Amino acid sequence: MSAVDARQDDSVSEESAMSTSLKSDFSSQACNILAELREQGELCDAVIRVGDVVFPIHRNILSACSSFFRALFTSQVGENPTNQHEITLTHVNSDIMSVIIDYAYTRHAKVTAANVEQLLPAADQFHFMGLVKDCCDFLITELCADNCIGIRKFAQTYFCTHLEQQALKYILVNFTSVYTTSNEFLQLDIDEVCDILQSEHLNVRTEELVFDALCRWIDYSPDRRKRNIARLLRTIRLGLLTTSFFVEKVKPHEYVRDSEQCRPIIIETLRFLYELDMDDRREVDMSNPIARPRIPHEVMFVIGGWSGGAPTNMVETYDTRADRWVVCPVADTGPRAYHGMITMGHIIYVIGGFDGVEYFNSCRTFDPINKMWAEAPPMNCKRCYVSVALLDGHIYAMGGFDGHVRQNSVERFTRETNQWSLIRPMHHQRSDASATTLNGKVYICGGFNGQECLNSAEYYCPDTGQWTLITSMNNRRSGVGVIAYNDCIYALGGFNGVTRMNTGERFCPRTRQWVDIPEMYSPRSNFATEIIDDMLFAIGGFNGVTTIFNVECYDSNADEWYDATDMSLYRSALSACVVKGLPNVQDYIYQNRVFPNADNSTTVDPSPNSATTNSG
Repeated sequence: MSAVDARQDDSVSEESAMSTSLKSDFSSQACNILAELREQGELCDAVIRVGDVVFPIHRNILSACSSFFRALFTSQVGENPTNQHEITLTHVNSDIMSVIIDYAYTRHAKVTAANVEQLLPAADQFHFMGLVKDCCDFLITELCADNCIGIRKFAQTYFCTHLEQQALKYILVNFTSVYTTSNEFLQLDIDEVCDILQSEHLNVRTEELVFDALCRWIDYSPDRRKRNIARLLRTIRLGLLTTSFFVEKVKPHEYVRDSEQCRPIIIETLRFLYELDMDDRREVDMSNPIARPRIPHEVMFVIGGWSGGAPTNMVETYDTRADRWVVCPVADTGPRAYHGMITMGHIIYVIGGFDGVEYFNSCRTFDPINKMWAEAPPMNCKRCYVSVALLDGHIYAMGGFDGHVRQNSVERFTRETNQWSLIRPMHHQRSDASATTLNGKVYICGGFNGQECLNSAEYYCPDTGQWTLITSMNNRRSGVGVIAYNDCIYALGGFNGVTRMNTGERFCPRTRQWVDIPEMYSPRSNFATEIIDDMLFAIGGFNGVTTIFNVECYDSNADEWYDATDMSLYRSALSACVVKGLPNVQDYIYQNRVFPNADNSTTVDPSPNSATTNSG
C-alpha cells in the first residue's frame, strides 16, 4: 500500500468516525428537543389518559418505537381522528406510563427493583421491546439465590427467552445456595424439580447434595410429595455416590424404604457399587446412566512445564466431575516452563518463563472459546521463576530471574491501557516464590534470593502502594505453592535448601500466625496449585528425585488430603488456572459419557483427544 493510499484510508476512517459521532450527537440532540417540546405541550397531537393523569404526546414519536401505538394511531386515520385526540389506557398506572413515555422520547428508563415487576409487563403490553430488554438486563443483574426461581417464572410468563436462560443458568451454577436458602425452591412442582435435578449442567460437588435437595423438597409437604421419591431418586447419579453413603443414608431413608417403586433402583445401584468395590482398579462405567458425570461449570487448565529434560507446550485440562485429565490439541507454538498463568474473564495469560535457552519477558494469551493463541504486551523485565496474581482486574508479576540476577521488582498489567507498569519493589529479592490475593491485598511467600531459600512473606496494598512484611513462615520454601483458600493463605511443599517437602502451613490474617496443616502424600517443589470445587489441588512438580505427574487435593473442612487422578505427563515448573462458564466447555472435558437423546435413545460421545496412557 502506498503512502497516499494509507492517507486516504486514514481519511476515510476519520470521516466515518466523525459521521458516527455527528449522528450520535444529532440523535441525542433531537431526543432532547422532542422531550422538551412534550414537556411544554408544544406540537403535541394527542393525549394519553391514565386514570386522572394526562400525558400530551406526539403520535409519531410513540409510533416510532411501539408497534402497538403505531397500529392504534394509523388505524384511526379513516375514523375521524379528531375525535380520538384523547386515548384512555387501563391496566397500567400513571407512574409506569410516565416511565414508558419518557423512554419513547429519550430511549432511557430508570428501571428499579421497585418498578420492574410492573414496568416489564406494561412495556410488553405496549410493545416497547427495547424497554423490555432493559428490564430483562436489569433483572439479570439482580439474580440471587433467593429470587432466581421467581425471576425465571416471571420470564417464562412474558416469553423473555434470554432472561429465562440466564435465570436457569444461575440456578444450575449456584444450586447449592439455591436449594439450601430459597423458599422458592420449595414451591416448585415435581416436573420443575426433576428438570433441575437431572440437568447435565447441575453444578454440584457431589451427588450427595442432590439427595439432600430432593429430601428438603419432599420434607416441605411429605404426605403429598413422598410418592414421587422413585422419580426423584432417578435424577441422582447414584453410581457416583460412595457405597457407605448409599448404604447408610439413601437405602434406609424412610421415603426410600417405604416405596415399592424404589426397590429395583436400590438393587441396581447396590449391584453397581459392589462390583466397583470388588475391583479397585476397575474404571467407572460412564456408559451407565447412573454413573454419568455431570458437565462441570469450571475447568482447570495446565499449560507448559518441564518434562523429560526439556520444556513442553502441552495443554491438559482437568474435568473435576469425571476426575479425568484430557490432553487438548491446542498447544502454543513454543514451549515454556517456570512461567505464571492468570485467568481474566475467559482469557488465559501465560507470563514470562524459560524455554531452555531464553528467559522471557514475553506474554501470550489463549482464548479457549476460539482456541486461538496471541501475543500480549511484553513485561519490562525478563522473568523466569516469576510469581503472578490477579487483583481487581490487574495482573501482578513479581520477582523472578532474568538470567543474571534475582529480582525484587514488580510490575502490573492493566487491560484498559494494555500495558505493564513498574510499581514499588518488594522488600526482598525473590525468584521461585509464589503469590496469591486475599482481602484486597497481594501476598507473596518464600522463594530464593541467590544465596538461600526464604521463609519471609509480605503483602502489597494497592490503596497505599506499600509492601508490608508479615510473620515469617515456619519453614524456608523455594519452589513453593501459595494460594488463598477459605480466608487463609496456604503455603505448600517446596525446597528448604536440603530436601523437597510435603509439609504445608496456613496464615490467618486475623491472628497473623502460621499453623501447620496435614502433610501431602508426595513431597514436591515447582508444582501448580489451584482451587476448584472448593478443593485445593497440588499438581505435578519435582519430588527431589524425579519429575512427577501425581495430583492430590485438600479439603479444609475435613482437614485431609485425597488422591486425584494423575496427569497424562510427568512435569514440573508448570502452571495452572481455572476458567469458569465456558460456552464450549465440552471441548475440554472427558467426553466418554452417554447422553440421552430426545427419543430416549443414547449417544456415546468418545473423546478423540483424551489421553488414557501416561508418558514420561
